[in-house]
Amino acid sequence: MSLPLAQAVAQAFSAVGPIARSDPGFRPRAAQDAMAERIAQALERREALVVEAGTGVGKTFAYLVPLLLSGQRALVSTATKSLQDQLFLRDLPRLRDALGVPVRLALLKGRSSYLCRWRLAQAEADLPGGDRFALRALARVAAWAPTTRTGDLAEIDGLDDRSPVIPLVTSTRDNCLGTECPEHRNCHVMHARREAMAADLVVVNHHLFFADMALRDSGVAELLPTVDAAVFDEAHQLVEAGVQFLGATLSTGQAIDLARDILALGLQHARGLKAWHDLAAGVEHAARELRLVCAGDMREVRGIVKLGWDERAAGEALLEPLQALADAVRAAAEAIAGVAETAPDFPKLQQRALALAALAPNFAEETPAGHVRWIDLSPQQARLVQSPLDIRQMLSEQRQLSPKAWVFTSATLGDDEALSWFTASTGLEDAVKLRVGSPFDYARHARLWVPASSPKPNEAGHPRAVGALAAQCARMLGGRTFVLTTTLRVLPLVAEAVREQAARDGRPLTLLVQGTEPRRSLLQRFGDGRGAVLIGSASFWEGIDVPGDALQCVLIDKLPFPPPNDPLVQARVRQIKEQGREPFDEYFLAEAAVALKQGAGRLIRSETDRGLLVVCDPRMRQMGYGRRLRAALPPMGWLTEQAEAMAWLAELAAEH
Repeated sequence: MSLPLAQAVAQAFSAVGPIARSDPGFRPRAAQDAMAERIAQALERREALVVEAGTGVGKTFAYLVPLLLSGQRALVSTATKSLQDQLFLRDLPRLRDALGVPVRLALLKGRSSYLCRWRLAQAEADLPGGDRFALRALARVAAWAPTTRTGDLAEIDGLDDRSPVIPLVTSTRDNCLGTECPEHRNCHVMHARREAMAADLVVVNHHLFFADMALRDSGVAELLPTVDAAVFDEAHQLVEAGVQFLGATLSTGQAIDLARDILALGLQHARGLKAWHDLAAGVEHAARELRLVCAGDMREVRGIVKLGWDERAAGEALLEPLQALADAVRAAAEAIAGVAETAPDFPKLQQRALALAALAPNFAEETPAGHVRWIDLSPQQARLVQSPLDIRQMLSEQRQLSPKAWVFTSATLGDDEALSWFTASTGLEDAVKLRVGSPFDYARHARLWVPASSPKPNEAGHPRAVGALAAQCARMLGGRTFVLTTTLRVLPLVAEAVREQAARDGRPLTLLVQGTEPRRSLLQRFGDGRGAVLIGSASFWEGIDVPGDALQCVLIDKLPFPPPNDPLVQARVRQIKEQGREPFDEYFLAEAAVALKQGAGRLIRSETDRGLLVVCDPRMRQMGYGRRLRAALPPMGWLTEQAEAMAWLAELAAEH
């Protein structure tokens, strides 16, 4: 007779259990045991559970062990493709072997992760004399293609995710030929889906999960009803991923791509049968006119500028260009329909045109309740976006479809016992909640300092003061300093101030700045222990794991409140006010507390790490809400004077 699940899980994590026997470095942790036991109960009871587990708890094993021992069919979703690979290639095989369970595993990613043999053949035929870097990357893909079983492009060492070759050798929902494809029997995407449907445990990512809920294009929608349990790791990113994919997007770049394909395929397969040049030119002209109206009087755009919908849609300014685009695309669709049987590419092309023609008028109508619209403007295109404000409705519908366990976990899900920052936006107020603190001794090993003399964030000298202080801390430590900025705009200003202060001190520092080289190489150089200053923003606030003394000081330039002029933020504030609630306490402070906790989490990554967290924002000392933000952080020692902070850094430096 088999043991009850909770008992089997406790035995697996014991000092003499299978995990300890397979890994001499494993040590039982009370926090991990508590989390694993509660997840085992949720699996048996098929209930919803939200778990916040502090750094060092070992949450990955805490949910994987109960899943593997339960015998239930499961879906595990995590934030990124690299974390997917870590689970599938390292953690799961290791645990499966240690526990001795015959569990069949599968990895499922989106189309853009898998080689399309047909498009590779097309690219090889179309690219002679092209960009030499693209040709070199294409040659690497072609050499690897006959050897791969999975077709997962992550197998190719050094192939950048942003490589221009990837769109050439992968399919999209728009250009996939389906059963008409000559390589359909050997399709890597179809193989991955078949593997997933036959597996006991499937690893996906949040973007794929929500994209498939919206488009039914990757197999997750078919998979979800068949599993007994769904676990979402790094669940703090779930709402952002859902909002991104559950909405609708109309991009002028999408229309221009369609125009080019109309011209290329029309001339290739049906030359002379339709006025392909005129049809393609009509679509492209309408797309460019729409972008011009979206840009308004903005002549030069750098990066991506997010514009409020009312800034451009006021006075029905977008109605005419949207209608012109719909008319041009519909005319192209009618022409394609007349030659649809001459080549297998034409039916797909017609579907793309009809979908775009149907989408354009939607943006001329009123914004639906509970949604928000905005425009992302870049030098190349305009993207019209309509998105839900949260994922409550979608997740509630999925939970009602079939009884299963739903587990959501992350190191940061809120700053109150109800974890309301996360549960309110996901409709999980009724779920069981568990908060498991970090086992690390923050009181002994970490200090928090908020400089009283720091300029306020809205003062012109603030970025320079942050940079000068970062250089001072780095000088004490011989580098080993990580600066996090809340915006990309101030990042170069802070970097320049660090450089100037280091030069004045006569102590040059190795400075690593986001954007100057790939993120992976920046982190490798920073973590090599030679002493450097790393400056990053946005994506550097989480997922950075540098244990040991390569990182002993984290500086945060200011409190990470959401930008008040962001259209999504404005829409959420309006919604909160309409419900008679207070936006600052319920939204701005809650968001800042979670983001601050994420950034601070970069400092202490192991039991022996020691360090200093500096928040260069005097509001954390001066304003009443500063107490709430400090309470959201791990229980670090609180320093009030600069001399205390420098003495702590000197103590850390002396140990190195």
